[in-house]
Amino acid sequence: MDHQEAETILREAGSAPEGRFPLLEAAIACAIHEDPARDPAIARELGGAAVQRLAERLKRESAEEALAEAMAGDLRLSGDLFNAEDLDNADVIAVAETRRGLAVTLGVYYIHAARRCGLQVQGVDFPGHFLLRIETEEGPLALDPFSEGRVVLPSELTRRALHAGLTPNVADRLDRLMAPVSDRAVLMRLQNIIFARASAVRDYRRAERAALRRALLDPSDHRPWLDVASAREGQGALAGALEALQRATSLDGGAALAARAQRERVRLRLN
Repeated sequence: MDHQEAETILREAGSAPEGRFPLLEAAIACAIHEDPARDPAIARELGGAAVQRLAERLKRESAEEALAEAMAGDLRLSGDLFNAEDLDNADVIAVAETRRGLAVTLGVYYIHAARRCGLQVQGVDFPGHFLLRIETEEGPLALDPFSEGRVVLPSELTRRALHAGLTPNVADRLDRLMAPVSDRAVLMRLQNIIFARASAVRDYRRAERAALRRALLDPSDHRPWLDVASAREGQGALAGALEALQRATSLDGGAALAARAQRERVRLRLN
């Protein structure tokens, strides 16, 4: 797979209806889009091994236990506690090699395996820390892929929510704290992390690539194009920044005012 093929896969994923979004393959395409020199086979092999291990454990263990033991116990997937800012942790191919990563990157493998084995598992866009929601006979449970898939109790969810700055009346609402998100949103969150961290260290080329991937994954959203414009401006590519702002404006009239102001500022720099 080369850079162009990766973009084609992301574009096709962007047009896929909810429920048919190819999460692992789209995540692999994101990794190749970032660095086409690598072989995606190791990520696919890990995904296949995860399905096999989980299927075996489900014969004798509960769903939440089987998922955690298959992913963290058998396959040694865990959060990277020592190099949290390393962007390899946001890359499914790199994570397949090291078996360490961000919660959301690990979550891609959890969700992939769970779905193939008939479990209902979805991402939870929890503030400050990505979680998983698994449906069980006793009701939904929250799992933390960063902490070896352990169950997060309701009291701990509330504590984390308060620590993240949510108000008490929201932090006590488990239905809101555990609201599931689409697979597309999971991968978009991962690209948002890459964009934010790359921008923070002024790696604007990497930030632009992450924003472009978001634009491909959700072609109706104007916001990725605003970030593309910002990253291009950081590189001094003002004509490209202007083009991205025009794309943002054409996608969403509600963004027109902000985009227009930013566009005029870029135009002044061009003249």
